[in-house]
Formats: sequence, structure tokens, C-alpha cells
Amino acid sequence: MGGGMALNLAKSVSPVYVFDPISEAMKPLLDAGAIAGDSAADIAKKCDLIFMCLPFAPEVRAVMFGPDGIHNARRNELTIVDTTTLDRTDAIAICKEAAEVGITYWDCPISGMPFRAYDGTLTMMFGGSAEGFAFAKPYLDHMGEHIIHAGPVGCGQAMKALNNIVYDINIAAISEVIPLALAVGLDADLVAELMTTGSSKSFASEYFVPRMMDRAFHTDFAMEDAYKDIINVQRMRDETGASIPVVDAMVKSYQSAMDAGFGREPKSAMIKVYEEKLGVKFTRPDAKD
Repeated sequence: MGGGMALNLAKSVSPVYVFDPISEAMKPLLDAGAIAGDSAADIAKKCDLIFMCLPFAPEVRAVMFGPDGIHNARRNELTIVDTTTLDRTDAIAICKEAAEVGITYWDCPISGMPFRAYDGTLTMMFGGSAEGFAFAKPYLDHMGEHIIHAGPVGCGQAMKALNNIVYDINIAAISEVIPLALAVGLDADLVAELMTTGSSKSFASEYFVPRMMDRAFHTDFAMEDAYKDIINVQRMRDETGASIPVVDAMVKSYQSAMDAGFGREPKSAMIKVYEEKLGVKFTRPDAKD
């Protein structure tokens, strides 16, 4: 995701400095005119605005506060826009820690598949001040089509998590219902057509139903890595006392799939749990699991 966003910036803004510990990841960006930095600290010495896209909070903290981290540049008026998906409480804590060393930090997680990162059509949810949003938005416009100012820092992460939970509920429902349809004798191809054209049609069904039929369970983000969205929403539930029984039911399906050994597979692997229970398989004749 970060590669696609950086590529769009490199094609539209100059100069753009980039750093990745995996040098091969920078090659397409350098070919597009970006300039390679030697470290995160080196990037911070040359830039007033830095976008980050990292796996988890420990990596964010390492890039910002580690031995070769951004804070070592000792720059004044340095702004970080972090597109990493984090727990909302982590984003708020990192913002406070950054302020202590003179760095402005805003969260801005993204929604959309990698192709949307390369197309520049992502949905981006900015958490920060109105002034921070105004400063960042001209650059965000090169990376996304739908740029939302979600509210203060942390609100971007809250919005991203809630969006993903609705998506997860959709996938869980598809995973439960399709094996039931097969068990009562419905044709797999016709069920797939229904799920992608009828009132149950959604982005989740359009994207995952064909992959389920092709038994393509190794091409998308792993369930274990995406579990942070569930934790984020559960913490919001606990903070507010909200009742979320549908979410709770989805989490049981999600957890069952991980307990069954599918944690490194995408969310669509939830269907395997219900296929096994009913002795059916949603597939094409030539598909390989």
C-alpha cells in the first residue's frame, strides 16, 4: 500500500525523499524521480512533512524514536502523517510522545485494496487538527479519492476500525451462508451469481466470492494481522458501554477460523470452518485448495 501511495506522490510532487530498509522496494519510486534517503533520520533532516506506512505500532515507534529514528534529526516544525493502521490508543499515545520531542503527529489510516493505492483512489481518514488537515490535504489528494477529516488524533483509527468491522461482518455472513446453500442442494455457480448480483451484493462478495470458488486463500491480508481492528472496536465498546451483539457474533466466527489454523490466510478462510461442519466445498471443478 505504501509503495503505491509513494509512487503517486513521486509522480506529482518534487522533491520526494523515500526510505525503506528493503532497498528493492524503493526502485520503482527512484525510477519515478524520488530521491533515496539513508535512514528515517536522514529523511527527517530533508523534509518538513513525512508520510509513514508501516505494519504495526512497534515499527512506528522504532521509525520515530529508535536509534536511526526521525526524532534524531532534531528538526523543528516537522509533521508526521501516519497511514499505518493502529489501535486508536496507540495513535493518541504516539502523538503525545512525538509532541514531547517537538514533532507533530497525525494518524491517517487508509481503506482500499493495493490497486487503489496505485490508482490514487484510496479512502483516507485523517485524525488531527483542522490546520493539520489543511496542510496535509493537498498531498493526500495525490494518494486518495475520498479524503475524510475524521476529527482529532485517533479518530482516523476509530473510523478505519469501524469500517473494517462492517466489512468483516459481511465476510463472516457470506462464509456461513454459502455452505448452508450448498448443503440444501443449491448449485455453487448459481449461489455465486446471486451473491454478486442480488441484494446481498457488496464489495466483500464481489471481491471474495470468486476467490473462494478458486480456493485462493493465500493472496490477501492475513486474519491474524487484521485482528487489530477487532481489538480497536472492542476497546471502544468497553469505553462506551455499547452493545454490539452482531460484532460479537462475527468475532466468534473469526476466532474459530484462527483456532482452526487459518490465521495466516485471508478473512475469506472463515468459509472453511462452515464447509467442514457441513461436509461441502464451495469451488470450481478445476480449482486447487
